[in-house]
Amino acid sequence: MRDRMRGAVAARHANHCVLVRAVRPWLAGLLLATSWASAAQSAALSTDACDGGFQTVLAADPGPTTETRALWLDRRTIRWPGSDATQRHVLYHAARGGIRARAGSPVQGADGAVALQPAAPLAPALRKRFAHVAAGATLSLELDDRRLRELLRQSLLLVREDAGGRVLEATALQHAGALDDLYAAAAEAPGLGVRPSAAGTRFGVWAPTAQAVHVCLYDDDHGHARAIAPLRPDPATGLWSASLPGDLGGRYYDYLVDVHAPGTGLVRNRVTDPYSVGLGVDSKRSYIADLDDPALKPEGWDAAPRPAPLRAQTDMSIYELHVRDFSSGDPTVAAAHRGKYLAFTDAGGAGMAHLRALARAGLTDVHLLPVFDFASVPESGCVVPEVPDAAPDSPLQQAAVMAHAARDCFNWGYDPFHFNVPEGSYASDAADGAARIREFRAMVMALHALGLRVGMDVVYNHTHASGQDERSVLDRIVPGYYQRLDADGKVEHSTCCANTATEHAMMARLMIDSVELWVRHYRIDSFRFDLMGHQPRAAMEALQRRVDAAAGRRVELVGEGWNFGEVADGRRFVQASQLALGGSGIGTFSDRARDALRGGSAGDTGADKVRRQGWLNGLGFAPNELADPAAGREALPRTADLVRVGLAGTLRDYVLETADGSRTPLHEIDYAGQPAGYASAPGEVVNYVENHDNETLYDLNAFRLPRATSARDRARVQVLGMAAVAFSQGVAYFHAGIDTLRSKSMDRNSYDSGDWFNRLDWSYRDNFFGTGLPPAGDNRDNWPWIGPRLADPSIRPAPADIAFARDALRDLLRIRASSTLFRLDTAEDVLARLTFPNTGPGQNPRVIAGHLDGTGHPGAGFREVLYLLNASPRTEVLDLPGERNKGYVLHPVHRAPGAADTRPREQARFDSRRGRFRVPPRTAIVYVLE
Repeated sequence: MRDRMRGAVAARHANHCVLVRAVRPWLAGLLLATSWASAAQSAALSTDACDGGFQTVLAADPGPTTETRALWLDRRTIRWPGSDATQRHVLYHAARGGIRARAGSPVQGADGAVALQPAAPLAPALRKRFAHVAAGATLSLELDDRRLRELLRQSLLLVREDAGGRVLEATALQHAGALDDLYAAAAEAPGLGVRPSAAGTRFGVWAPTAQAVHVCLYDDDHGHARAIAPLRPDPATGLWSASLPGDLGGRYYDYLVDVHAPGTGLVRNRVTDPYSVGLGVDSKRSYIADLDDPALKPEGWDAAPRPAPLRAQTDMSIYELHVRDFSSGDPTVAAAHRGKYLAFTDAGGAGMAHLRALARAGLTDVHLLPVFDFASVPESGCVVPEVPDAAPDSPLQQAAVMAHAARDCFNWGYDPFHFNVPEGSYASDAADGAARIREFRAMVMALHALGLRVGMDVVYNHTHASGQDERSVLDRIVPGYYQRLDADGKVEHSTCCANTATEHAMMARLMIDSVELWVRHYRIDSFRFDLMGHQPRAAMEALQRRVDAAAGRRVELVGEGWNFGEVADGRRFVQASQLALGGSGIGTFSDRARDALRGGSAGDTGADKVRRQGWLNGLGFAPNELADPAAGREALPRTADLVRVGLAGTLRDYVLETADGSRTPLHEIDYAGQPAGYASAPGEVVNYVENHDNETLYDLNAFRLPRATSARDRARVQVLGMAAVAFSQGVAYFHAGIDTLRSKSMDRNSYDSGDWFNRLDWSYRDNFFGTGLPPAGDNRDNWPWIGPRLADPSIRPAPADIAFARDALRDLLRIRASSTLFRLDTAEDVLARLTFPNTGPGQNPRVIAGHLDGTGHPGAGFREVLYLLNASPRTEVLDLPGERNKGYVLHPVHRAPGAADTRPREQARFDSRRGRFRVPPRTAIVYVLE
């Protein structure tokens, strides 16, 4: 392949003059416009430079990569942790690299040097921003801004020398602090990306450390370049730009960026635009588009209605869905649409019928797993493996799937490539830059037509790659800026991939600009932020303000507020994490009730998968073969309290009578060393019992419920878990398929497990439990516990069990939608209106009761509401003296002839005189005073 490429480049060079004479009409004016040059540009380039590989090393760095332990704090201040400021420090520079620093010898290969002096004490803001940086020499250099700009475009090496100028120690420098200070104006500057119009097409890219930037232009996403043009830098912002004649919409482009990449040298990177709004196949070229162009809109887009804004964030009920899962195996969808955006436009498809029913029941939002451009699925030529028909516990299925995992058509997509472009593998033609734009919009229109708002799962905390990797975009334009670095200058990977640094101004801007684009041009209604705790709270609040203004309405934001990694406990900034977002209105996923309901924790392996039961699956009252019944009984009341924490919206100041008899605010209840209650308002919490991560609830219960539990009772446990989410204050979040008893054949991490382990069946005949051992990579250690369960036919549900759970979620959504008491939007209302009658040391921890007072509350619908959740496999009798002599009746949904669960109507009993409730096994019941 490389030899063929070299031959093609040589042929292009030999025929360059012929190509210029034969150029297409649209290029005539453009070629004239590219004849000028800037003093900052390198020698004029021909289009041959556009047709080579993704990088050309112009001058290689000598030797191994130098550690990058010094940091620019601002444009004139440098900190070298561990170094002594009283010693001599010199900053060496070389335009083409090649600096050599050998201990005991003078520096060689530099173009010049700047002596540094000890710096004055840092200003408080600077000291706060870099509080995570260890103590050491803090140095100052006195140069004007013009000279600083020149330095930052070169290779730099900081050296500690002896009096004779010999090297004692050397380090490269992390330059984000200098760039954010020197180019602060860039954070608000217009002109990033491409803007085609009849008056001309303008290109802009932020590349403050580049020595030259050119744009390459192409007719399509695979042919040779037709033109090349230099961009000019703006010294105030670091933006490079060019305005070229004519409307170039529909063509393709990329950039050639000459920049020093540490460890490689001076390199010419051929790279796509970080602000791309369109792409060709496999994201190799950016696509020139005006997103307001009528040609990029599906018919009816401009006039299409969209769901009304929500009353409050707590009104959200979310169904988390993967685009490919939705239709890849659905025979009711046109074959060409399966696994694609256009499947949502097949109004007669079974999947759309399922979503329509959920919407009618009260579901508000569909949240799509990543639908921006990601790197892990080939956009052309992906394969669908042939999976053998093997035993339920056979390893053959996973072997067939994983043999093609790198080239198959499936991945969750949490590996961003370009943030502003719809993913091409979901389009009908990934090579057509317009198709993915139109079809994504058609999907949004179709969901809006059902009355469903559309949410996006977005991933700004990391990129697929960094450094000089071919699929690294940001780091090949401004090396060392967009990614978060550790103390030695290596990219942090705590999020699994190359972490981004949203504390840096232009990475924060990219995130905010990107989310605004999705709101403005694709009508996205809400967002889920992956690993949001790795981002600053300030950036998220700025994002909230921007998108609300763009939408002209509130755009709901939720995210994972986990506190871990190099940013944990606010080490680098105030995080957008669970414990730091109080008062922001931004929601975080709560693991408090999740773990109490499911049992154990997300990291359980081996026997702990079985042993660590939760409130739903038998803790202390239905022990499985590995559980300790006595320990379970002791833990059950405390676990029931954590379930109540979730039902109370995880509010920090809600006061609960706990199992030990004390009245305790939730922030004083311990959850794994953290406060159980942390939210300031219920809208700041997302309640869930299952999502795409970890085992589905059905699969986890296959580990933890007693093996003899019938499939029908397993379905009832599933419904009880959904009820806990539906009745909790805050945002209700459901994983697609939780209502069809979704199984991934007990796979704990199905991100790359192919269609086979991620299937959904909208015919409701199968949940795919027992379809082979899950992939070895994340599951092999658990196979000894998984295999026997997959082989047990009694665990696999019948279609009637699936239909029961399906209809039960719809009933739960109807109940939640029937009263704002389930969706209180202030902490004050929750504190005043929600009580838990069955608490304290005398509680029956197998049954949780919640009482809601509707007096005077808008939308309450009922004077009082009492819900009861019985996790026990036996009927439980609960005496609640405070409910005596009340005229409770079953909620109208329970009384309806078509109610999914007939037990409340047929078996539940309420003795008003005694305040006694008889609650059927594994049942959720709602009583009301009308």
